[in-house]
Amino acid sequence: MLAAICPGELPRERLARLGPQALKDHELLAVVLGTGYRGCHVVDLAQSLLADYPSESLVGMDMGQLGRIKGLGKAKAGILVAAFELARRGLHKGLGVRPVIRSPLDVLPLLDDIKDQQREHFLCLYLNARNQVIYKEVVSIGSLSSSIVHPREVFQPAVSHAAASVVLAHNHPSGDVSPSQDDIDLTRRLVQAGEIMGIDVLDHLIIGADDFLSLQERRLL
Repeated sequence: MLAAICPGELPRERLARLGPQALKDHELLAVVLGTGYRGCHVVDLAQSLLADYPSESLVGMDMGQLGRIKGLGKAKAGILVAAFELARRGLHKGLGVRPVIRSPLDVLPLLDDIKDQQREHFLCLYLNARNQVIYKEVVSIGSLSSSIVHPREVFQPAVSHAAASVVLAHNHPSGDVSPSQDDIDLTRRLVQAGEIMGIDVLDHLIIGADDFLSLQERRLL
């Protein structure tokens, strides 16, 4: 058969011969990693990674977490983070299909990549006049318990992408989605800044691993 594995053929050679669709997950990961480490072939490293960490878990890790895994280090961790982010951006752009935001429940599927993070990630969804998501960006990464966000970081992408409105979101690594006073104060500052710029802040969601809270629904905007 054409798709048969030739003896000694490396994943990158199979990629060139058969295309990416013919490769298994660990083979694709091996191509991205490029090399293994002393005593461990890159294919074995890729298989070990996927056995120990499901792909969705790997995608959610930051450089620090990935770099602590045996066989990766800073260089490979950086390559993986960059590859995951490129894939994520391509997925959200899709084939011209733009999610429409009508309620907080429409936002939740777009927050999967930050809800399990061990540090606070502040993410913005930028919408057009039809409430379609046209751009998504993590604008700030904070500590275990707080994130520092400047209005400039939130609204600069909005201007660049000609957004009509923005939905704010950040995770609470503790899992407790109750808003702090800092969360409320920050949200109101951003609402005021948006009013000056003519860009509506529609909502601010706080998410944990298994729960979420909408400041708009709680009338805290």
